[in-house]
Amino acid sequence: MALYRANPKDGVAWITGASTGIGRALAVRLASQGYTVAATARAEDGLSSITREAEHLEGRIFVFPCDVMNEAGMERTVAQIEKNLGPITLAVFNAGTYLPVRGDRLETTNFVRSYQINVFGTLHGLIPVSDRMRDRGFGHIAVMGSVTSFFGMPSAAAYGSTKAALNNLVEGLRYDFEKLNIRTQIINPGFVATPLTKKTNFSMPALLTASEAACRIDRGLHKGGYEITFPKRLVWPLKFLRLFPSSFIFFVMYRLTGWNTRATGPRKKSGKRIRART
Repeated sequence: MALYRANPKDGVAWITGASTGIGRALAVRLASQGYTVAATARAEDGLSSITREAEHLEGRIFVFPCDVMNEAGMERTVAQIEKNLGPITLAVFNAGTYLPVRGDRLETTNFVRSYQINVFGTLHGLIPVSDRMRDRGFGHIAVMGSVTSFFGMPSAAAYGSTKAALNNLVEGLRYDFEKLNIRTQIINPGFVATPLTKKTNFSMPALLTASEAACRIDRGLHKGGYEITFPKRLVWPLKFLRLFPSSFIFFVMYRLTGWNTRATGPRKKSGKRIRART
């Protein structure tokens, strides 16, 4: 029997990080195809207008505000969605943050928060929804990664390492999830114009709009294999680059991002450090 792939007739599509950027564009696109979409984000005011965008679409969008860092809240959100709308058959864990870090101003704060939101925020939703999919005998889960997971990039030590962790996490779970008829996919997009990418201070080749990214993700959800990655003009050269020695990769990345022309300033304290507890 073929592995399950989500269909709007089967149940609800749940998207986290749906108030802006890729998540919002994907929610509207899935609603246009007839999905009942549950949209989750931390700020309720960011979600207030998304339901109006779907008023004349085939499907509907309903908002379920929740902070992905709230483990108990995420579990309650899953239960509330299924009680009010029906079974979640497609879950897209898109919520994330990009907090730039610099080696000359290194602190633990941005690392801790990046992992709390990007990694544990994903797990806080993935675990309760996969439990329900397991009990039903089918489901479809997609997790937002990034091409920054391929190798280290300037100012992305926190962000890129969380995305590498998510790639490894989904790969590891895939072996068991397939036995449970739960399809898993990892989404590794290139650079997309969103509120997060406004924080970057290096050149971003092959930049896409959020709508363009949502279109390609939608196509991958309906027809793609394990990895959904785009655009090809950026992704395939980066994948090919991984075959080369590290010294050559650093050389190319310096040139590609323009980082070799940037000066390193003196170390400045920009906030309170978070100390690890043992």
